[in-house]
Amino acid sequence: MASGFRAAAPRWAVVGVVVAVLAALPALVGALPVADPSVPAAELRAAVLASADVQYSGYAESAGGLALPVTDQLDSVADLFSDRTEMRVWWRGPDDHRVDVITTAGETGIHRDARGTWTWEYERATATRAATTPLALPAPPDLLPATLGRRLLSEAADAELTRIGARRIAGRDALGLRTTPAEPASAVRRVDVWVDRASGLPLQVVILDETSEVPALDTRFLDLELGVPDAATTSFVPPPDARLRTADQAEIVLEAGRRLAPVRLPATLAGLPRRMIEGAPPGIGLYGRGVTLLAVAPVPRRLADGLRRTLGQSPDAVTDEAGTRIAAGPVGLMLLDPPDAGPYVLTGTVTLDALVEAAAQLPALGGSP
Repeated sequence: MASGFRAAAPRWAVVGVVVAVLAALPALVGALPVADPSVPAAELRAAVLASADVQYSGYAESAGGLALPVTDQLDSVADLFSDRTEMRVWWRGPDDHRVDVITTAGETGIHRDARGTWTWEYERATATRAATTPLALPAPPDLLPATLGRRLLSEAADAELTRIGARRIAGRDALGLRTTPAEPASAVRRVDVWVDRASGLPLQVVILDETSEVPALDTRFLDLELGVPDAATTSFVPPPDARLRTADQAEIVLEAGRRLAPVRLPATLAGLPRRMIEGAPPGIGLYGRGVTLLAVAPVPRRLADGLRRTLGQSPDAVTDEAGTRIAAGPVGLMLLDPPDAGPYVLTGTVTLDALVEAAAQLPALGGSP
């Protein structure tokens, strides 16, 4: 018996070594050196912008560190930017894809088609239809590395782009591209985008603010397979016994923009030029470009009251004659409630000083005419 045990021990030792090596393979592969060809930054950005039609399936994870002060009506947005979000994705194109969000409570599938999205909550057997709108609230597909990387690089000037080496992500060679916003109002220090060398797909996006080395947002693929997903996987038809709903979150702001007397918005705020949003009410303004954006919008009284209570509970909130404001990483938010104009919110990836400057430049809110 003893001799049999001694004979078996080396064999089991070999098995243990093999198991240990297999378990360490992902880390070992990720640690292998990656060739860093001299691809110019502008050329790499062009490859990213051309990747929207690259078809793939994969698994991605987003980790946010933004404790956004919002009301219960917008808690899903806060969760998206403050928690870890695990996503399975099947991408046939910008208007034909599916993203499943995986949580401990179950899964929620978001199916995009040419007219909008279906959100299917498996455990609740609830299907929610949302039409495409100019001011849709952020959703999990917006945090996919490929989607976010393309958007953040789409308006970066060549002078704001630099190369930052190479690494391996999801088993693929990725080339680094950094954009550093030039606007003084920006609260974003830099955005690092790691781009698949073969396809141009962004594989990881890391956003850092001015005050912390901990990313405000880090989203990356953990697994990626290039190829065309089955159309039956991305399409969706509500089951006969499903409870049907219509999304109304975006209508909170849109309705306020239509019904409340709008402030006459200037051409620039805090040094940022105004952008035109097709289909948006005139009382809603968006300023800036690329990484640096500022939104100005009237909000219903009930939403403003809830936001004021939430801000009042934060020791970091600043309240003075200019208004009430707070920063969550690179995102600033300011609530204005002048007696003649009704409540307004200013928010975006800008500094608190930029919010104060912007508020003073709104004529009906006490600034210069």
